[in-house]
Amino acid sequence: MPRPVVALLTDFGSSDHYAGAMKGVVLGICPDVTLVDVVHDLPPHDVLAGALELAACYRCFPVGTIFLVVVDPGVGSARRGLAAEAGEYRFVAPDNGVLTAALQDLPPRKVVELTERKYARPTVSRTFEGRDRFAPAAGWLAKGIALASLGRGVTDYHRLDIPVPEASPDGVAGVVLRVDRFGNCITNIDRRTFEHAAANGPVTITAGGHDIPRLVATYDDARGTDACALFGSTDYLEIAVNGASAAERLSLARGSRVFVRRAGS
Repeated sequence: MPRPVVALLTDFGSSDHYAGAMKGVVLGICPDVTLVDVVHDLPPHDVLAGALELAACYRCFPVGTIFLVVVDPGVGSARRGLAAEAGEYRFVAPDNGVLTAALQDLPPRKVVELTERKYARPTVSRTFEGRDRFAPAAGWLAKGIALASLGRGVTDYHRLDIPVPEASPDGVAGVVLRVDRFGNCITNIDRRTFEHAAANGPVTITAGGHDIPRLVATYDDARGTDACALFGSTDYLEIAVNGASAAERLSLARGSRVFVRRAGS
């Protein structure tokens, strides 16, 4: 049988022991596990960033992968811990919406609250539940226990209100959802929505009030340092500047408005 895989996404960074401690707990329960660091440099406490990064990558992993997702500004509060099974994947995370985008994309078959204490560490820190509750749950899933063993089923898990593009007779209005480390600004306008708006003729694109002169296939197709638009690896429209940061050049950030307008509108 293939070795179980646990993939970690956190906002813990790499300068503290937090991510390493969680991996140690998982290994202590399931020594045969393969651990993958997806990202530990999510902006601190940014639940939406965690949700979007998870949704952008989970399908790249082998069937059966367990995603341990800890972006947890409510650590130690009454918010619940969850484990979910969706498609051929499983997820362990706080109940704060960090699983929203993945579970919208792949509706879960089962979601449980982490209530079974024997699958947590004997003492649970109020400031490090990633180590004491979530990592053990992921380890036991890798070890082979059923999801239902971790606790009672729930249906009222928290969901983020992630903006969706708004279509109108004039085109599509969207927003920048995330900015990657290169300064590329990824919007919530997917290719199908864009193509529907552009079906009857040329369109213009603006982002944060700036005209985006070209829609290109690759970053290298942009002219010099002009801003451009293209569909990135997740098939969403993004605003970019070849060799530079579009976010800095155009003063864009999450929430900046992006419009695709039919010519003459």
